[in-house]
Amino acid sequence: MTTSAPRLGEPWPVELMNTVWADRDGVHDTLEDPEAARAWLESAAAGIGGPTPGSKDGRSGRDPLPALRTLRNALRRLAAQACGDTRTAWTSPTPDADRAIADLNGAVAAAPSWSTLRREEGGGLVRETRTGGPPALAVVSLLAEEGVDLFAGPRAEDLRACEAPGCVLYFVKAHPRREWCSSGCGNRARVARHYRRHHPGEA
Repeated sequence: MTTSAPRLGEPWPVELMNTVWADRDGVHDTLEDPEAARAWLESAAAGIGGPTPGSKDGRSGRDPLPALRTLRNALRRLAAQACGDTRTAWTSPTPDADRAIADLNGAVAAAPSWSTLRREEGGGLVRETRTGGPPALAVVSLLAEEGVDLFAGPRAEDLRACEAPGCVLYFVKAHPRREWCSSGCGNRARVARHYRRHHPGEA
């Protein structure tokens, strides 16, 4: 199964935040569907070079999806605070920034990973990611580590909440003229602005 979440080419922590998305039918949560959530996690593992996750780890039997949801909600709470996000279509169930920081730090520590070098049969050298914990939780840990980099690094000031009507996505403003998460949202926002200009008495 492929994931239903939009892919905007954003840093992976932002892509995780955007597993909550909206369309004409309302707000959707990709991580509420276990099959779609695992598809998203496998895509993220390939994207960040993490170990390949299984649905559950054979040793612990731990399902990684609750940890992934907790991390996503923590990231969205921190993003909302960083951006002054006042959108109400979907708000993170993580109650405050302190809880979000604790959840983020907990995810980083849950299954640390490290890089190793391996020689292939033909003699070439390849990099592999190893972990002492369940592979799927190691992917969550890598996503959390990138989240720390996002909020504590120079890109934090470029994080934005898309203000197009009905949108619940975040994006990193990569160039000065970018205002929306996508061209589709930009078009909707321009249409809404045009309508308000010509119908000032309507809500």
